[in-house]
Amino acid sequence: MRRILPILSFILLIAIQSQGQTSRTTPSADAQDRIIKLYPNPATTYVTLDMQKNYRSGLTIHVYNGVLGRKVYESINAPSKITIDLNDFNRGVYIYHVIDPSGKIIESGKFQVSR
Repeated sequence: MRRILPILSFILLIAIQSQGQTSRTTPSADAQDRIIKLYPNPATTYVTLDMQKNYRSGLTIHVYNGVLGRKVYESINAPSKITIDLNDFNRGVYIYHVIDPSGKIIESGKFQVSR
């Protein structure tokens, strides 16, 4: 019985990992569905968010500190291309949300600030 338990645990672990890997989408398909092209990433002095397709006026962009969850930047009625100065941003990971006029988050992503 002592030998069967580790073997069953190992088989269960392998089954869970293989199921998780089959449900992933390919990076190229995911990249085609993105509204925002963000560059450079990681960034040091600025980051540019470029609306690729389906750009609509009235979109809002929020940027949050990835660790604390505090909003550090907001752009209401964002233009199709926006550059954010990172001089006041600390080193770390940041999360952005693109929000439509009804308040629904239509895209999220992250970028890294490294100095």
